[in-house]
Amino acid sequence: MAETIHTPEQASRREWVGLGVLSIACLIYSMDLSVLFLAVPAIVADLDPSASQLLWINDIYGFMVAGFLVTMGTLGDRIGRRRVLLMGAFGFGVASAFAAFANTAGQLILARALLGIAGATIALSTLSLIVNLFKNEAERNRAISIWGTAFALGGLVGPLIGGILLQYFHWGSVFLINIPVMLLLLAVAPFLLPEYRTDDAGRLDLLSVVPVLPIIYGVKHMAADGFQFAQLVHIGLGLLVGLLFVRRQRRLSDPLVDLALFRVPAFTASLMVNLAGVFFVFGVFLFQNLFLQLVLGLSPLEAALWSAPSAFVFAVMSFQAYRFTNRFGPVRTVLGGLLINAVGAAAMAVAAYAESLIGILGSSMIIGFGFVPVILTTTGLIVGTAPPERAGSASAISETSAEFGGALGIAVLGSLATMVYRMAMNRADLSSLNPVQAEAVSATLAGAVETAQSMPRSASAVWLETAKSGFSLGFAICCVVATVTLLLLAIVARRVYATAHIDESTLAPH
Repeated sequence: MAETIHTPEQASRREWVGLGVLSIACLIYSMDLSVLFLAVPAIVADLDPSASQLLWINDIYGFMVAGFLVTMGTLGDRIGRRRVLLMGAFGFGVASAFAAFANTAGQLILARALLGIAGATIALSTLSLIVNLFKNEAERNRAISIWGTAFALGGLVGPLIGGILLQYFHWGSVFLINIPVMLLLLAVAPFLLPEYRTDDAGRLDLLSVVPVLPIIYGVKHMAADGFQFAQLVHIGLGLLVGLLFVRRQRRLSDPLVDLALFRVPAFTASLMVNLAGVFFVFGVFLFQNLFLQLVLGLSPLEAALWSAPSAFVFAVMSFQAYRFTNRFGPVRTVLGGLLINAVGAAAMAVAAYAESLIGILGSSMIIGFGFVPVILTTTGLIVGTAPPERAGSASAISETSAEFGGALGIAVLGSLATMVYRMAMNRADLSSLNPVQAEAVSATLAGAVETAQSMPRSASAVWLETAKSGFSLGFAICCVVATVTLLLLAIVARRVYATAHIDESTLAPH
């Protein structure tokens, strides 16, 4: 008797509609990583945050997402992935309303932190539920591709949508657009999405997020306020908790993070390239959006429209990057992309120092051309170079590194630029300002521009130009750091990949 071959059933319209809802939710979650890039001047004018608070407003979301991703994935396995998604959608909606109507910088930071925790549930639950929705492998791969495209587009359209909203509405509107999508998800998810849980779920470990925050707190305040012993205490506390977390993970039979994966050289190299790529892109693009508004004087809508060409390059490359990987292989694609990124960052440094609009936008297009193939290919290498039985853990680590890299880029490069700016402003003559105005002008360029708008142009002409040139210098220095680091990373990655056995035919997408 001939053996019967069972083909997984094809998805119905219900599954594809469910995918659409999940993808929109993922787009909104991803968009919140970058939607505030153009809102900084309006937030400074309304809430008057300090330099360190302004950095926390931008990057606390990404840190909380990265810190809770693996934890929320484990929680979903324990109590149900759909249930965790619904809890996260409700929390995301509530936190969005809280953020939209925040009256102080502290309230906005807290709201962004809560958004990050809720966003972690959406990120992991949407992807895992797609795997449950689509049993047919070909359909599942297509569905994951659509989900990934929604994730990528969210980061790209965030500043564009934010710029349009800021032109006509209060800055809180960039958060209010989240609420209708979350309400839609809450309404249809119980009918469209299956529930999934497992009895073999790992243990929860909330220490995964604790090490990062004290370290970043110390770094931020060191840049904004100058060196103090208390900042070293915070950094040391973070390092100590991180060490305890790693030691505990090593002892567990079913660890939250599989540290054995880091003994695979190609895995570790790909992870570092992936993290560094996101690190520099998010940091540089934050500066780019601030530069367009605060240095060149563009409105939020004008800045968004001028940024559209580079966003278009990112979108096109998201769909076409696989052609480079197929033609040149994963390793050469990664190394070539790093070199193109370095060229783009070097060009951005020159353009920032020269305060050139065309130079900034052209450089960002070069970066997009190199960045997208690197990120997509290293993601495949991270999963592909891990042993098959550890592919799930590798995927979680990859997602976490991307989120962490973006938040870390904003935090570290933002702190470096803040330090350069404050050093530049130490030379400015602020004797005509009262102490409150002088502090605002010395802290951030946004504060300087806001103060200048309340004064006669002749009274602020000298120190405002110093402020703009100080910001541009900080921007340029960050781009130089990116250039050197990317070149060094390309050299290290080349050596690691040369000694690692990588079957490129199984890693290149088709």
